[in-house]
Formats: sequence, structure tokens, C-alpha cells
Amino acid sequence: MAREHITDVLIAGAGPVGLSAAAELRRRGVACRIVDRLPARLPYAKAVGIQPRTMEIWDRMGLVRTVLEAAVPMRGQLIHVNGSEAARIELALPPEVPYGFAALPQYETERILEEYVAGLDTRVERGTELLSFTQDAEGVTARLGSDAGGDEEVRCRFLIGCDGAHSTVRKGLGLSFEGGAFAEEYMLADVVADWDLPHGYGVRASHVGDDGSTDDLLVCIPLPGAGRYRMSMLVPPELSAGAADGAEVAHGLEGGRVPELADIQAVVDRLAPRPAALSGMRWASVFRISHRIVDRYDKGRVFVAGDAAHIHPPTGAQGMNTGIQDACNLAWKVALVVRGEAGSALLTSYDAERRPVGEEVVGRTVRHATRGIENDSDDMETLMLREAQLLVGYRDSPLAGAPAGPDDAPQPGDRAPDCAGLTTPVATYPLRLLDVLRGLTGHVLLLYAEKHADIEAWDAGEAGGLHTVAVVGRNCPPDTPAYRDAGGEFARLYRPDGPTGFIVRPDGHLGARFPLAGTAKAVSGCFAALSDPAR
Repeated sequence: MAREHITDVLIAGAGPVGLSAAAELRRRGVACRIVDRLPARLPYAKAVGIQPRTMEIWDRMGLVRTVLEAAVPMRGQLIHVNGSEAARIELALPPEVPYGFAALPQYETERILEEYVAGLDTRVERGTELLSFTQDAEGVTARLGSDAGGDEEVRCRFLIGCDGAHSTVRKGLGLSFEGGAFAEEYMLADVVADWDLPHGYGVRASHVGDDGSTDDLLVCIPLPGAGRYRMSMLVPPELSAGAADGAEVAHGLEGGRVPELADIQAVVDRLAPRPAALSGMRWASVFRISHRIVDRYDKGRVFVAGDAAHIHPPTGAQGMNTGIQDACNLAWKVALVVRGEAGSALLTSYDAERRPVGEEVVGRTVRHATRGIENDSDDMETLMLREAQLLVGYRDSPLAGAPAGPDDAPQPGDRAPDCAGLTTPVATYPLRLLDVLRGLTGHVLLLYAEKHADIEAWDAGEAGGLHTVAVVGRNCPPDTPAYRDAGGEFARLYRPDGPTGFIVRPDGHLGARFPLAGTAKAVSGCFAALSDPAR
């Protein structure tokens, strides 16, 4: 006899990744519980960089305004070597990208996400730890331990491990976590610096010895608050936590002696491009860095995401953002399966799509950590788009439809570009495509034609229940009952080849591209892929 499920999904870990998974599940009506062994959020500004792609995801969720009010802009990075400026990187993106780079302390990101999830009637169960789990054909049985005492057995359909580098879920699945560790230890501190460096710029100052190796390093990332930075630097011998235990993953904050303000000031005095008096230290710690990735992101009804699946140097602020996108990629698929709108085979596409992304991020951040981002072989425009995570795509996914249209046009699997300048007969201001898609949780059928008659000729019954958005050319009359591409930006970015349709997935990637005459076939193919990606 099948056992009753207490909840649809159990999420282990209430960091930014676990909270993102909960948010995306709950806004799709999926019941979930999210547990975390810590009694409260940690007050540490660990992951601070927010990438433009993450901002787009938060925009779709209706969360971005809160983030914009709390974050500060990241405009660039000043790179100094042996006391001289070696490079100045401007974090510039094409004008059609709606958001720039930003910085926000991790504790603020967690607060915002936790409040959002609470607004969806789900609260983090703190002081509650996943101890073990088993799974069968019908679900997962998990054992939870609570600070209040006693164990609880939870039955759920799926388990998502967002429980960090030392993940209980990853270990319980028996996944490998191949990679290595950097020998260096680092100090991390949240301080105020009184200096005259330009606002919104990070600093990377290093000393390179005669043999070409870096023997001293200081990295400063601006935080909200006048003159406040998160600083990281090599640890002096007297603060070393000692050799790492080879049996355990050496990644994250370490125990032992906590650095004092004078320890941080000493490094700033040696390396900072301007003299700076430090004050207002909120916290400091010693930490280590490893680079590892699992051999698979799922096994049966259990999944790993974020640091439980991949860890790497913090260069370029890729880790948390990659984990958030893991969560979003997985959540909409789990939601469709839970609601019976897709077959369980859909969930195999999570590993197929996200593990290649994790592998690329691990490799790139290791290269940047050892050689410097300024030595990347990509041209600067490509480098910035990649760092912004706007080039993440799934063209090789089993869910991606066949390529169509011009070779340089967005193809199935690519990020669906945002575009500005859409007008309607009613709104007296131009809209962005993100404005039109905000709050939607399912697939969207996006139709384009130069003439409204071409869209009117299309049979709306072919939409298969998908939310439909019609866009017409800029030469159509302003009172046309559709979104008018008044600025021509949609046509420029999507490169339609005559009357063209697109299916936009719930995570903002293209699922299909097709001529309007082939809409019925494309829609049925999309639904078939959701039921059987390996068709």
C-alpha cells in the first residue's frame, strides 16, 4: 500500500538556492517544506555579487523591486599589480540588457527571499536538520532532527538538496565530488574603508614575485553603506587554520582564531591603491576554496543544487547565481510533474541542462582565479556577457526544438532576450518584454508578424492552453490590438524570418522557434518533449 505524502517537495537548506527553489515551487502551487539546521540566518556577507541574469529571474518572480532598493551597483574593477594600475575593467553590457551588475550581502539576499517565500505561506523550519533519507518508486522518506528534540519522519514526492558544500543529500546519494582544493587560505571581512576610490568599483590588488607567482592579494567588493566593502586576502601564518583534512571538502568558513581589524588593516596598508583607514568591522573569518563538481545532479527522486553540486573560487561572483539558476531550472519541471502535466522523464533534463553549465563555471572560475580575469581569451563584450550569465543556454538539451531562422538569431535553448519599446493602444508608456511576462509561471507562446492580419489568420485554438503574447511590426497603426514593436527592438533581437512564433519556457529560455504556419506542430512537440524528452 502506497504511503501518503506529507508534502510534495522537501528542501534541505535555506540559503539563496534553497529559498529560490521554494519560491519557484510555491508560486506554482506546489506544497513544500524547507528546513535548515541553523537557528537563524548567518550575518555574513559571503556571496555578494548579483548577476544581471539573476535580476531577470527575480523580475519574472515580481521580486526585483525589493532587490533594487537594497543592492548597490557594480560598475567595474580596478586591477593593481605591485603598486601600479594594470587594468581597469568596466562592467558594461549592451543597452538592451535590462539590469546591470550589482552587489548585495548574502544575508540580505536570504532575507528578501525568505520574506517572499513567507508571503507564499511557507516558512523556513530553522533548527531542523536532514539526518538521512531513503527513496522508493513512489517517493522519499526523510528523517529530520530538531533542536527542540526528537526526530520526525517526512514522506515527500521529491527531495532537493541545497545544503551546501558538505551536503548530506549528496553524500546520501553516493555521488562523487571530484576536484581539488587550493592550498592557500584566505581572510574575509566586512569593513568600512575611508579612501577616495571611485564609487561602485571593486579592487583587486596583488604582489607578484620574481618567479611570476602571486604572493600577496587583496580583493575588495563594494557593499551597501558608505565606504563598506567585503574584503578578502591571503591569511598570515599566525591565523592559519592548519592543513585541511583530506577526507572532507575544504571549502567555506573555517574555525580557529578570528582575524582582527588590525590583521585586515595590515594587508590594506601593503596593497591598497590608496591609503585607507579601516573601521566598523562587522565580522571576519578564515576560509578555504575548493573546486569540485558532482558526477550527476540527480538520482531517482532526489536532486542536488548550488554548492551541494558544484563549488569553485568566488571569482566573478558565479557560485550563488549559478545555484539560483539550478533551482529555477529544476523547480518548474518538478511543478509540472507534481501537477500531472508532464511525465517524470522531464526531470532527467535537469542534469542534462545544468551539469554542463556547472562544469563550465568551475573551469572558468579556476582559470580566472589563477590567471586573472583580465587575461581571459574572450573579447571584452563576450567576457562581460558570460560573466553576467546571459550566455547560458541549452541548445543541446533534449527539450530544445530544432534550430530555425538565421544562424545568428536566438535559437531553442538560448535565453529569450528582453527588449524595450513595446506599446499598446492603452498604455501611454513603452513596455519591456519582461514587463509583459512578469508573474507568469508557465510556458508562453510568443507570436510575431509585421502585419496584424497574419496573426489574426493564426488559429488561437492551436495554442494548447499556453498564454499567448502577440507582437506586431512597428509600422502597424498604434491602435492595433497587440503589442507593437514601436522601437523595432524585438525584430532586431529576435530576428524573425517572416511571421514567426516562439515558445518561451518558464525559466526564460526559448523552447522552440517556428513559422506561424507551423504553430500547431511546434506546440504539440513542446508538450511531447515535456512528457518524453528522449522522444
